[in-house]
Amino acid sequence: MRLSILERGHSIRNKALLGLIRLVSRHPVVDAVKLALYRPDFYPAGGLTQEAMRGPSEWTVADRELMAAFVSKVNRTEFCVLAHTATSSMAYDDADKVSAALADLDSSPVEEPLRSTLKMLGKLTEEGDLEAADVRSALEAGASPQQVKDALAVAFAFNLTDRLADTFGFSVADRAAIQAGAKYLLARGYG
Repeated sequence: MRLSILERGHSIRNKALLGLIRLVSRHPVVDAVKLALYRPDFYPAGGLTQEAMRGPSEWTVADRELMAAFVSKVNRTEFCVLAHTATSSMAYDDADKVSAALADLDSSPVEEPLRSTLKMLGKLTEEGDLEAADVRSALEAGASPQQVKDALAVAFAFNLTDRLADTFGFSVADRAAIQAGAKYLLARGYG
């Protein structure tokens, strides 16, 4: 169900900002931005997601964007899959690697410990539960304890974002808007 509040529930200041974004980008503003502007206290993209995706980490930005796309794929949230696949592809400068990882993780060119960490995030997302053995598997594959924590922060941020995207009925932007959004996320982050 598409909630119309994202289209017409903004303050005058935010309406002006959305207009400026449309003018400068020459693309419609994606629903994730509309939600972040409408309820910054409810959807803290600038804090929670910014820290998980761009805060200090042993994972690269490309790795974390792939985690976001992977979690979103498990959740079957089309908007987020497309947005973070594009962002990860740009960050790696390797769309084939990202596509392969999302199509078949086991045969993809993704190296350990990322592969094991993605499997852990996939299980958490699908089953809503992890066992010590799942975390141990990622650690034994070479992930540090901090990398596991950072990956879990990404999974938390995107399990939340995916559910909001589905609840608000985020529309899937055209390819050009998705690419423009990916460039923006790489240049400025989520804040």
